[in-house]
Amino acid sequence: MGSCSGRCTLLALCTLQLVTALERQVFDFLGYQWAPILANFIHIIVVILGLFGTIQYRPRYIVVYAVWAAVWVTWNVFIICFYLEVGGLSKDSELLTFNLSRHRSWWEEHGPGCLHEEAATVGLGVMHGQSLVVDAGCGMAYSYMEALHSGLQILLALLGFVYGCYVVSVLTEEEDSFDFIGGFDPFPLYHVNEKPSSLLSKQAYL
Repeated sequence: MGSCSGRCTLLALCTLQLVTALERQVFDFLGYQWAPILANFIHIIVVILGLFGTIQYRPRYIVVYAVWAAVWVTWNVFIICFYLEVGGLSKDSELLTFNLSRHRSWWEEHGPGCLHEEAATVGLGVMHGQSLVVDAGCGMAYSYMEALHSGLQILLALLGFVYGCYVVSVLTEEEDSFDFIGGFDPFPLYHVNEKPSSLLSKQAYL
């Protein structure tokens, strides 16, 4: 059952989504980004559900995965707009941290090329014992790093949505054709007993 090309591609996409989601979850934990942490957790669960549905030929599970892929695209578009400050959003707000942390992103302090300097002033109220960072020498701003991560998630989610819909259509057509040729005959005993009864009537006539 199922076209191996579509199913194998969907399995590869789900696996890649799972790996990238786990990687993103780690950095969001390190950056105290609580809203993305919750979203990543739900995403990981649904991707595992999609993997299970693809392996076990369960179209309903794949449908749930496809619907979530559309939601995941919307969420990551919001993240891009948030960090790039599009539509009146500000990356300096505490929307993603639920006002529980002053951190903006793990990449803000550990981006490629960033200079890391320990806080030397005792009077500075740096939360959670974190050190101050001079980000003037960063090769890429943390907002662009977050936007790139979200862009990758959007690409994978769009591909997963397309292949998910394709695999669901293939599995549904195969189930319908199986029903048509009598794979789920509602009256199997009737057809089995029909021939012997006709033979008995012929013998009684003779």
